[in-house]
Amino acid sequence: MKIILSSLAVGAGFGAATSLVNALSSPYGDLGAPLTGTVWAGAAKVLSLLMDAGWAWAALAVAMGWLAGTRALGALVGALALIAATGAYYVTDALVWEAGTEMVRWWVAGLPLGLALGAVGAAIRRPGLTGLLAALTVPVGAAVQMVVLPPGPHLTLTPATVLAEVIVWTASALGAGWAVCRFWSTKRAATAG
Repeated sequence: MKIILSSLAVGAGFGAATSLVNALSSPYGDLGAPLTGTVWAGAAKVLSLLMDAGWAWAALAVAMGWLAGTRALGALVGALALIAATGAYYVTDALVWEAGTEMVRWWVAGLPLGLALGAVGAAIRRPGLTGLLAALTVPVGAAVQMVVLPPGPHLTLTPATVLAEVIVWTASALGAGWAVCRFWSTKRAATAG
């Protein structure tokens, strides 16, 4: 029960924080306008580019599934985290931007994706190839998104977009490296034991 409540709380916090960071990063909103031209505006833009990316939302569901430990519970908490994040994101958007919502559409997409990604997160704990592939899901997904849809596509390169790209590529490489090192160390331990 604790992991279920935690997934709802973490998801809601992530969704609300993503919406707030988006508002702070925009010079066109009430929250972001006063920050225009400051270091805080640049930091908010980098955070916005990182948090509002598909791979970051996928990482939320995978992380909650990993924390749950079992495939069934991981699937449940992955879906709950994405549903809570979506709800909090759009409620915060409505409060901050007075924006309309596409919440139901994203809930419909988030439910099956959250179930799958939560189960993947739980599978990270498994030894062997299954655990390796599960652990590579987020780093590879982030790298693919960087190629297909990099931060701030169709925009002029800015320091914020370059920094966001460097952070994502570095984190992807480190995450993939961790997954491969973990795979080989558990394989060596199994053959030695």
